[in-house]
Amino acid sequence: MPERIEKDSMGEVRVPANAYWGAQTQRAVDNFRISGLRMPREFVRALGLIKWAAAKANLELGLLDERRANAIMQAADEVIEGRWDDHFPVDIFQTGSGTSSNMNANEVIANRAIEILGGQIGSKDPVHPNDHVNKGQSSNDVIPTALHVGVMEVVDREVLPALERLHKALAQKAEEFWRILKIGRTHLADATPVRLGQEFSGYARQIELGIERVKAARAGMLELALGGTAVGTGINTHRQFASRAIAHLRERTGIEFVEAENHFEAQGAQDKMVFMSGALRTVATSMMKIANDIRWLASGPRCGIGELKLPELQPGSSIMPGKVNPVIPEVVIQVAAQVSGNDVAVNIGGQWGVLELNTMLPLMGYNLLQSAKLTAAAARAFAEKAIEGLVADERRCEELVEGSLMLVTPLATRIGYDRAAAIAKIAYETGRTIREVAREQQVLPEDELNRILDPWTMVDPKE
Repeated sequence: MPERIEKDSMGEVRVPANAYWGAQTQRAVDNFRISGLRMPREFVRALGLIKWAAAKANLELGLLDERRANAIMQAADEVIEGRWDDHFPVDIFQTGSGTSSNMNANEVIANRAIEILGGQIGSKDPVHPNDHVNKGQSSNDVIPTALHVGVMEVVDREVLPALERLHKALAQKAEEFWRILKIGRTHLADATPVRLGQEFSGYARQIELGIERVKAARAGMLELALGGTAVGTGINTHRQFASRAIAHLRERTGIEFVEAENHFEAQGAQDKMVFMSGALRTVATSMMKIANDIRWLASGPRCGIGELKLPELQPGSSIMPGKVNPVIPEVVIQVAAQVSGNDVAVNIGGQWGVLELNTMLPLMGYNLLQSAKLTAAAARAFAEKAIEGLVADERRCEELVEGSLMLVTPLATRIGYDRAAAIAKIAYETGRTIREVAREQQVLPEDELNRILDPWTMVDPKE
């Protein structure tokens, strides 16, 4: 492969001739051959947004001339659009500050800007990656800013809309199923009846609360570290740089970003990302519970519970003809497991804020962005391919209610716990219903017995 020679403070480095990255990126590529995993598109886009906003702010402050600033902004725009994603090769397991990724962006944008201005790639003339593209910045404030920007774009454009759709679908099913009576279960054992709609109202509320939790975490993620530079003091940056650059980010993204209230907190700790990861993990836990419940309730079609019918999406077995599996609930469950695992890594990363800098930023960012993307995709699929087409088997629900031994529960208040338990035992041993045994034993007058054993009176006992 043809190569060119670039230089940095440590000397010469051979770089692929067609690469827009430069010496420092190449050193990272050579040093960090760890996983083959790269920082995701959303992070690269965020880096482009920051470099664009920084160049615009520096132009306004008279710190960059118009020619250089316009070339940098054009190159940054191309990074934002994804045109140069292949030129961001650095492994996620790199220097913990993400310096290699920041320099990767600086070098790609500088070299592309040089090309735009008719110069020679790799010459650092007339655009220098540090002096011009990185002006007023440090990796230590750029990387946490990029992570916040990337995560917030995913949360606002994907996670919250997907969760809103899932909540709406569950709430609609709660209303649709309100008139259907079914047996409740605790410990996977028969319990007293519930409305199917009551069950789904619980699911809808879980997702509604999950949305509130994500929004609560979102508030902290609006604070950006940009302007703190190396250690939070803002050394080597103009006092108006951060406010101007963040204003441009606000305008460009439509997200109400603000400068961090305290730059030492924003760079030395990453509690806000830990909080967001925890919120996503909680949402994933809710979705796992709901998906697993629906998987159980739709089990069958003949030998399981069978109270629900999931949309049939694909054949379920390579050997058993006609088998159809609950594939979407299983997808949601697996996603929830991955998001929970990601949260462990983010939580450990958050503990790695040592003195003035957290040094697990790439790991935290990769996992948090993946969790956000997975949560959004799983919620969309769950709503679209499972919940919205879900159907109740009313006949099966009625059958299981009438056969349940736990219909004996209201009798305990009239004839005592022990006598009611004896009726349930006889019903179980003889295969008869509670109603049949209680009638045979004449424990109460017929009209009173029928009133007490009416399952509909058990689902709204306070009415």
